[in-house]
Amino acid sequence: MRLQDKVALVTGAAGGIGFAVAELFDREGAIVVATDVKPPEKPYPGAIEAMTHDVTSEEQWATVVAAIVKRHGRLDVLINNAGIIAYEPLDKLEMKEWLKMIAVDQTGVFLGMREAVRVMRKQQTGSIVNISSIWGSAAVAGAHSYHAAKGAVRNMSKNAAMTYVSDGIRVNSVHPGFIHTPLTDAQAPDLNDAVIATTPMKRGGKPIEIAYGCLFLASDEASYITGTELNIDGGYLAQ
Repeated sequence: MRLQDKVALVTGAAGGIGFAVAELFDREGAIVVATDVKPPEKPYPGAIEAMTHDVTSEEQWATVVAAIVKRHGRLDVLINNAGIIAYEPLDKLEMKEWLKMIAVDQTGVFLGMREAVRVMRKQQTGSIVNISSIWGSAAVAGAHSYHAAKGAVRNMSKNAAMTYVSDGIRVNSVHPGFIHTPLTDAQAPDLNDAVIATTPMKRGGKPIEIAYGCLFLASDEASYITGTELNIDGGYLAQ
């Protein structure tokens, strides 16, 4: 029960990493609110509360966080997980696709941190975990907007960590490598195989392996950790 009675908000929780995080947090004693723009791929276990939530909407962020505080009195943990991926190179990237990526993967994180920080400063405690990517730290050809957004998440996390450290708020980022999720399973097999082939462990990760990293950073076990990057990538970034 490593999160006993902590109130946690997990975005992008309909499947994949987000679902695994919500499920694990519930098992570890947290009061979990799982949000997404779509229904979960399977019923949430335990006492997980579900809310519809578009992370690109300033108004919906305010509504979701206000509802959590009204119902539970506080917000202890935010897992900014909602995200999309695209592979267009810079010269073929249309403005509408650029704006969509930035809206979900970067602005969604900004809005989430802003709403959470406003609550956590009053509490003088809280933990925020932002899901970035190995491609927030290293590059491959193409995927220009995804690299831009995930790279921004990396430094946004560090900035918030330094800005609010005196308020008892810890902010860290998690950088998954290739993870088997509905999102990646829908991609071309040769693309997935190429990333796995360059991963030293020669396999894709499981959502639960990312969830355990989030659990550690969200828990009091990580009370002396802020502004760090946790790479869960089968050794990809060590090369």
